[in-house]
Amino acid sequence: MGRAGASRRNGGPPSGSAAGGAVRRGPGVQWRRRGAGERRAAMPTVSVKRDLLFQALGRIYTDEEFNELCFEFGLELDEITTEKDIISKEKGEDRAKGASDTVLYKIDVPANRYDLLCLEGLVRGLQVFKERINLPRYERIIPAEGEGQKLIITEKAVQVRPHAVAAVLRNITFTKERYDSFIDLQEKLHQNICRRRALVAIGTHDLDTISGPFTYTAKAPSEIKFKPLNQSQEYTASQIMDLYRTDSHLRHYLHLIENKPLYPVIYDSNGVVLSMPPIINGEHTKISINTKNVFIECTGTDITKAKIVLDIIVTMFSEYCEKPFSVEAVEVIYPNGKTHIYPELAYRKEKVKPELINKKIGISETPSSLAKLLTRMCLKSHVIGNGNNIEVEIPPTRADIIHACDIVEDAAIAYGYNNIQMAIPKTYTIANQLPLNKLTELLRLDLAAAGFTEALTFALCSQEDVADKLGVDISATKAVRIANPKTAEFQVARTTLLPGLLKTIAANRKMPLPLKLFEISDVVVKDPNTDVGARNYRHFCAVYYNKSPGFEIIHGLLDRVMQLLEVPPNKENGYTIKAAEGKEDRAAAYSRGCSGGQMFLYNLR
Repeated sequence: MGRAGASRRNGGPPSGSAAGGAVRRGPGVQWRRRGAGERRAAMPTVSVKRDLLFQALGRIYTDEEFNELCFEFGLELDEITTEKDIISKEKGEDRAKGASDTVLYKIDVPANRYDLLCLEGLVRGLQVFKERINLPRYERIIPAEGEGQKLIITEKAVQVRPHAVAAVLRNITFTKERYDSFIDLQEKLHQNICRRRALVAIGTHDLDTISGPFTYTAKAPSEIKFKPLNQSQEYTASQIMDLYRTDSHLRHYLHLIENKPLYPVIYDSNGVVLSMPPIINGEHTKISINTKNVFIECTGTDITKAKIVLDIIVTMFSEYCEKPFSVEAVEVIYPNGKTHIYPELAYRKEKVKPELINKKIGISETPSSLAKLLTRMCLKSHVIGNGNNIEVEIPPTRADIIHACDIVEDAAIAYGYNNIQMAIPKTYTIANQLPLNKLTELLRLDLAAAGFTEALTFALCSQEDVADKLGVDISATKAVRIANPKTAEFQVARTTLLPGLLKTIAANRKMPLPLKLFEISDVVVKDPNTDVGARNYRHFCAVYYNKSPGFEIIHGLLDRVMQLLEVPPNKENGYTIKAAEGKEDRAAAYSRGCSGGQMFLYNLR
């Protein structure tokens, strides 16, 4: 199961140090919490004020009790701290003077549980889990003809960031805590599902300061001029990019549009700029604690992610609307004239067989009991037919449920991992190492015994590494290219191990000579006969670096490897060494008549 929190506490809750996820201790032993020094997967962390959390939950917990509750729900209470302690650790005790001593709970949540990234969603999930409240029903209200808000997408906007969705939270009541949570959720989503605004950017605006319909378009930077959020004067889009180039927060997003000829921008019917996504909102539409009507727009390059983000925001904070859990829809008009109503707030139903759940988890629960477990996980379920199926309703908050195995996982969490009885598998199998891997391990030991040090290099490299720098044309290498490489250093999958070892030597030239390195690992080449169009081959490469070439060292190592492989030194059924054709600085080893490799004699000083 891929959910953090499928772990058992080992002692009390964490206090001022990381706790982590699941670690197995051994047969017959319960799951425990991970220790402070143990590794764990990175997950979003939600910081909530303890007293505010307990107030929302309707009762006070001890730290141990809340830690246990988090564990039962599949979460991790990562750290118990205060704002003062955090500042003291990061900036020193002097900077921490006057900071709040309010106790904070830092809770790790699964990366795909977007509904748990704020206090509102966390409390709602825990209350439903403890069966104190029923899962609310989210309602989309479509205004009467001519009374609703519209967002018009132009053809120019489609060329830059093609998608936009929107909604209205009507008659909402903010407090300072609610407002802070609202802002914090947007930032959490930006860093998570929005991929640092590359896929989706969120904009929230005071609807009472603007008037629709709204237009999402794109213009040249010099044609866009408005007062950015928290600024006192107007700037053109070009000036805004320069203004935030040194900003510790916003500078990370400038690259998303700065090289484009047109910048996306949203206007109201009077020409007031709402935002320039994905960079900054306008000061004119800034929301505050006193805001009563919030217009939410999400623009981006991924329409699926944009719809999920919009659904999460409105479902989390619609409980503060005059009519709780209701959201006013917005009509989005596309350049081709088609329209769509957002948010979708779509409910869907899935059928799962009780036998499947019991089998996958290893339990024997009745269908009605399984349905109750799923309902506690915010998946409203009931038994249909003769008990052969469980119908599960997936709410718009649970975008993480995409397969039956996700439903099974939630059932397992609600049942409790420590309540699952351990059993000996009915089928006995004996693991066996792959022959190729076994041979590789044996060779590694003997090569190390021969005085060579093993290096582990990257499987990806630049095109120059496998072609130009080795005097080979790139088309002759059959290299597999990466479609969207992050850097020039990782453009292709390596077709030879040599570049990696040469780079290792270049980075260690100050080490005492000689350097004797080897690597046994896979290379990748194109192969149209495979289903994926490429094939892995296990290669061996060794490099000797010294003031003199040392051909005899590499020659001796080759002889030793061939001796271990029981390949005799003869032409008929063994191996031979002779000068490579047209290459005065290298020799080639031939095994059973085929070229088995090359020995380079380059002087690397």
